[in-house]
Order: sequence, then C-alpha cells, then structure tokens
Amino acid sequence: MRLIAVINQKGGVGKTTTCVNLGAALAESGRRVCLVDMDPQANLSLHLGREIDGGEPSIYSVLLGQTDFAQALRPTGTPGLSVVASNIDLSGAEVELASAIGRETLVRDAVAAWEQEHRERTAQAPADYLIFDCPPSLGLLSVNALAAAREVLITVQTEYLALMGMSKLLEVVQLIRRRLNPQLTVTGIVACLYDSRLRLAREVLGEVRRFFPGQVFAQCVRSNVKLAEAPSHGMTILEYAKSSNGARDYRALAAELIAQEGMSGESEPAEEDLPTRILRAAPAPVSGQSQEKGSALDIELRALGGVRAVRTARDGAARDT
Repeated sequence: MRLIAVINQKGGVGKTTTCVNLGAALAESGRRVCLVDMDPQANLSLHLGREIDGGEPSIYSVLLGQTDFAQALRPTGTPGLSVVASNIDLSGAEVELASAIGRETLVRDAVAAWEQEHRERTAQAPADYLIFDCPPSLGLLSVNALAAAREVLITVQTEYLALMGMSKLLEVVQLIRRRLNPQLTVTGIVACLYDSRLRLAREVLGEVRRFFPGQVFAQCVRSNVKLAEAPSHGMTILEYAKSSNGARDYRALAAELIAQEGMSGESEPAEEDLPTRILRAAPAPVSGQSQEKGSALDIELRALGGVRAVRTARDGAARDT
C-alpha cells in the first residue's frame, strides 16, 4: 500500500483538486484508493459530497481516539474510491492534543492498526493507495500526515514565490525524516494551474525542474475551467468532463504514478538534489526536556518558521506561542 501526503503550505495550489482527481484516475485504472481529508476546511469531503456533522466518524474522531480508522471510512460515487472525511471540529485538534503523548503519530498508529487488522483478516492490504490531503500550513495535522505517509507529493503553482516555499517545505520534510519517519521520500512535484501561453509560467516551471532535477512529474495540470466547475456538482473531473484537458492531465499523472509502482520507497532522494539549507543538522533531543517548552520537534519546526507551535501552560490551559 502506497501512503502519499499531498502537501504545500500555500493555499490555492491544487492540493485538494489533485487528491480528488488523481485518486479518481487511479481508481479508474483499477486501484483501490482511500483519500484522507486532513484539512479543517473539509474541501475534499465537500467535493465528494460528504458533509460530516459532529456526530459522524471522521478524521477528527480518529485523532481523538473515539473511532477506529475503518469506522471513519466512507464510500464515494466513484467505484474503488473511499474517503475519511473532515469537519470544522478538526480546527481545534492542535489545541486539544497539545499535551497528548505521541500526538505527532496518532494518524500513523490508526492507519497501522487498520492495515494490520485487514491483512490478518484478508491476507492483503486494505487499499493500493492512501492519499492524505494536507491543510495549507505545516502544523500538527500536516505533521501527522507526513509521519503516516511514506511518500510526499508536492503541488506547486508556476509563480516565482513557489520556489521559496518549496525550499522551506523540503526542509520540513527532511526534519520529519530525521525525527519521525525515516521512510519518507519525495515522490514528485506536480505543476498545477499551468498555462503554457504565459512566459512567466514557462520560466518558473523551467526553474523548478532545474532546482529539483528528476523530481518533477512530466505531466503538468493545465488551468482548466472544468476543474473549477466540478466541485460545485459534487463530481470528479472524470465524471463531470471526462474528455476535458483536466481529465486528460490527471489520467496522465496517474499513469506516471502507477509506473513508479514497485520502485517507491526503495531509495531515498539524493541529498544534493535538495536545497542546501535542508542539510543543516538538527540538534539532538535534550533528555528530560520540559514538556512546557515543547518537544524537540516542536522547537525545530518553530525555528523553521513553518509550524504554529502550541504548548501547555502550568495551569493546564493551552495557548499559541
């Protein structure tokens, strides 16, 4: 089973669109796909017609240990595609879990238990692909997804600020690899909302490929009005406009991902291909460090400036630092 976190700390760069439509294209190819909505905005859930109220199992109830991962799984209108939905309650999870032991690996533990139980019962993995839709921030929810995943797929818009954001994101990926998940690799970078008619878009795509050689998917996802319209109809692009450029692009992207099967996780990305700052050694955890100051991971993530750190004050009240 391939576990992939789709991530970028910037919003509006095609993460949710990619999760939904790449998942649908993989399912169309005969793969069993489960999507996990880690975003409190729940756009992926809404796109698939899953409005979750507070009482229904969701990724929030899984994080809090109220339900098993399998209990939160729901089918979609696409054969072979299921979803673990989100809801607005997830926005409070960072504060609620601020003092929880092992809070960074709650999703990983839940997924591992689900997979083990399914293998014992059926002698096969419960899915071929488990894809996490991460929120547009590098907080506890994204850290949980990165700790649970084995691969990272980064969506990027072809604009110059994307390069700076990519470097910061890859630093965090490297940090997660050192602290929580040594199996984590960058499986690829996908250029979304791409318009080849624009000189700027062509130049930025060229720069991304130059800075990250061998890590950019050949297929770009072109700007396409049908992709923007599909969510309002509760459909994937393959259902809404199966002959559109958006549908073609996601089918081609799925084919690239399928071509990697059997190779994923066998080797780690060469460190020289990553930004120089990623290679800076992180300080080792300090034995007996006060929980009120945050874990070593919290402190390092704060130093990167990408994660909102939450600590518990002496009186037990949680607050942002």
